[in-house]
Amino acid sequence: MEKILYAELTPQEFRDRLNARPVAYLPVGTLEWHGEHLPFGTDALIGHGLLSDIARKAGGIVLPMVFMGPDGPVGEAGGVPLYGMDGWTGEQDWGKKIREPGRLEGSAYWQPDDHFMLQINDIFAQLARAGFKAVVVEGHGPSVGNIIKHGDELEKKHGLKIFNCWGYSQDGKWVSIAKEIAEATGITGGHGGSGETAGIMAFRPELVRLDRLEGRWPAAGVGGTQHPNFATPKKGRVMMDMTRDFVAEQVIRYFTKS
Repeated sequence: MEKILYAELTPQEFRDRLNARPVAYLPVGTLEWHGEHLPFGTDALIGHGLLSDIARKAGGIVLPMVFMGPDGPVGEAGGVPLYGMDGWTGEQDWGKKIREPGRLEGSAYWQPDDHFMLQINDIFAQLARAGFKAVVVEGHGPSVGNIIKHGDELEKKHGLKIFNCWGYSQDGKWVSIAKEIAEATGITGGHGGSGETAGIMAFRPELVRLDRLEGRWPAAGVGGTQHPNFATPKKGRVMMDMTRDFVAEQVIRYFTKS
């Protein structure tokens, strides 16, 4: 079987893969509540699976997951700071209050934006030192968003071309595969919803426990109004395959032109 994980490569295997395609794949996930039905590592597990698929098609090396990341502070409850989906009350999706803001059990990932970017800068500096020429990132939305926000600065500082799995700007327009994926699958769910449920089903279906949502819908900390049971492994595979092809084409084209 093709070896693509950085941690598993011997020096000669590393040299061979780097020389063939000097691109690194960085899953930026979290240990974050995604509902009673999904694992805490949902962002990183989907990111790692998708980036691994891209690496097999376009070449390159997959890095270990990063589990710390930024998110919006949303106040506090009982002296405990709240972040991200801790502030979900139901009003955001359903127009009515379902719960009070509060700590969603088990989430352990938050760091300020500037701390996260220090970490990313250190990682990118080491990747450039090792000989990589490009990085593809995927995972936790605020993590990817921060990297996109500082993309020009990061590219200039480290000499690395940065790709993401959301899309790219071309001639002043945002080019994305999101509309095509929605049309092909009907998936609309947000955080912990049908989309991320389908994503986990594509790579680790044994980790999904939809039975734990019985009598719990709407569910605390699960975004969107489309029930996660709309997800299927087939829909998840379609989502991942379409995104894989979209990003792999960009990577291959970039190195073909270089």
